Amino acid sequence: PSRVGPTPHHLYNGQAALAFQSASPGLPRMSERPPLRPGLVPSAPQVTSEKLCRAQQELHFQAATYLCLLRSVREHGALHQEYHGKGERSPEEVAGLVGFRLPQQPGGKG
Repeated sequence: PSRVGPTPHHLYNGQAALAFQSASPGLPRMSERPPLRPGLVPSAPQVTSEKLCRAQQELHFQAATYLCLLRSVREHGALHQEYHGKGERSPEEVAGLVGFRLPQQPGGKG
């Protein structure tokens, strides 16, 4: 996309020239002097088919943000399903998780 208006370099050179001119009243006016750096002369604003590029950039930003949201929701669902607790476990199940076995109860229980 073409840039409309002055670039940061043009703004900087213009500010430097104005500061120099105000500090040296005996020197020729800025319009009578050559530019500070050749090749950085501000050009006239260019006419483009778009009134403002901001709307198109805003749509790209919103689309990228929505895509990030969708990916994050999908990843959160997968992580939640994998690591979500399954409720309260029985003592036998907890003992098995840590590598223990519960002692056998007399009379066939346990």
